Amino acid sequence: MSITFFPSVEKCTSEGREKDTLVTDLDGTLLRGRSSFAYFALVAFDVGGVLRLLFLLLASPLAGILYYFISESVGIQVLIFVTFVGMKVSDIESAARAVLPKFYSEDLHPESWRVFSSCGKRCVLTATPKIMVEPFLKDYLGVDIVLGTEIETYKGRATGFVRSPGVLVGKNKANALRRTFGDTQPDIGLGDRDTDIPFVTLCKEGYIVPSNPKVKAVSTNKLPKPIIFHDGRLIKKPTPLISLLIILWIPFGFFLSCLRACAGLLLPTPLQYYALWAMGVRLIIKGNPPPRIKKSKDQSGVLFVCSHKTLCDAVLLSTVLGRPIPAVAYSLSRFSEIIAPIKTIRLTRERGSDASIIKQLLKEGDLTIFPEGTTCREPFLLRFSSLFAELTNEIVPVAMVNKMSMFHGTTARGWKWMDMFFFLMNPRPTYEITFLNKLSYEYTCKSGKSSHEVANYVQKVIAESLSYECTIFTRKDKYIALAGNDGTVMKDS
Repeated sequence: MSITFFPSVEKCTSEGREKDTLVTDLDGTLLRGRSSFAYFALVAFDVGGVLRLLFLLLASPLAGILYYFISESVGIQVLIFVTFVGMKVSDIESAARAVLPKFYSEDLHPESWRVFSSCGKRCVLTATPKIMVEPFLKDYLGVDIVLGTEIETYKGRATGFVRSPGVLVGKNKANALRRTFGDTQPDIGLGDRDTDIPFVTLCKEGYIVPSNPKVKAVSTNKLPKPIIFHDGRLIKKPTPLISLLIILWIPFGFFLSCLRACAGLLLPTPLQYYALWAMGVRLIIKGNPPPRIKKSKDQSGVLFVCSHKTLCDAVLLSTVLGRPIPAVAYSLSRFSEIIAPIKTIRLTRERGSDASIIKQLLKEGDLTIFPEGTTCREPFLLRFSSLFAELTNEIVPVAMVNKMSMFHGTTARGWKWMDMFFFLMNPRPTYEITFLNKLSYEYTCKSGKSSHEVANYVQKVIAESLSYECTIFTRKDKYIALAGNDGTVMKDS
């Protein structure tokens, strides 16, 4: 029997399915793409680095030959082995929770999703390792049951092999379905290839999802739960071609990033702009940067309140202003603090001590703060400490946007000291810095506003200029979701 024996999914009605049970394959069915290489590549690079990605790419032709000409199961086992062997299980779980959901959510098949979202009970049956897909399917799509290939582990690490009965393809899928549902027959079965026939025939209705990679993916705003927090270094989905380009670029890109970093660290501030421009870093300035304030006894310096993007924020702000502006932060690694070309202060979270430090800095001149809790790339800003609003009325909000084509310049789970290098490794990294209007008198503490009201107003102004949405999430929420900690950088780190 061929899979074409079943009608197309377009013919499956989605009305009145609230009490129905649906069982669907993942790759090529619920997802548009039939290949799972990109998702293995994301785990390989995020957990194992560029060498692991290289080994996976080199093994992919063998996996493809085995998959199409020998055994689908054996081909997938090759990908699993090369990707997972020796990895900590906790690291794989972390990548599955923080990195993969964004990419999975951007590949949902519209017709499959139409049927999937209309059913009351949903089960996904896939050859992909369960450890990779379960967080996305259960947390964001509301899947009730996930049946995937189980990996073997030893002392907290993956061996690269799979548990009995092996990779879930063909009859193994059908057997897994029988073990789960027993004599109960699911209402709808969705598949996309001949090896899906055994489990689809066990359902009351069976449908095929035709291969059509050009079909438009489901809009992410239709998901039951938005994907707010995302981590990982790679910006684009790493297909084999993109993976090859990344591997070839990294040696040259790292050398280039070191040159760019040296320009920011060693050259006088007025020359940095031109040196970075010559090396491909673009700084776009919008709005009117405030002039340097002539100091008087009763006047403090300007407090620049910036949306946080990468560790380069403070340096590049100083670059476009043509003078070094000290910066303060709550969480900063010791390495970043040492190499910073501007004065950088890590606060203690002790209100009295922090207040005295800030007062002294503002007496000396201008100051930059990156609001506690602002995220690095998600479309919203978070509440920041209102302490600064109490100490000065010279507040200038600064909206920052950066554009990268290959690597994200920040991470919650990886090596933070590498953030600057990853940003500068992009072929043409760009920062757009918008100086907003200085807060008028009626929006400062001097006019009677509370420090919290001032802080919230500044947050609102920056968010609106960037078309971001303010939420109640805190920095701690972000780090707990992505890294399993509160994001605190220890003093000796």
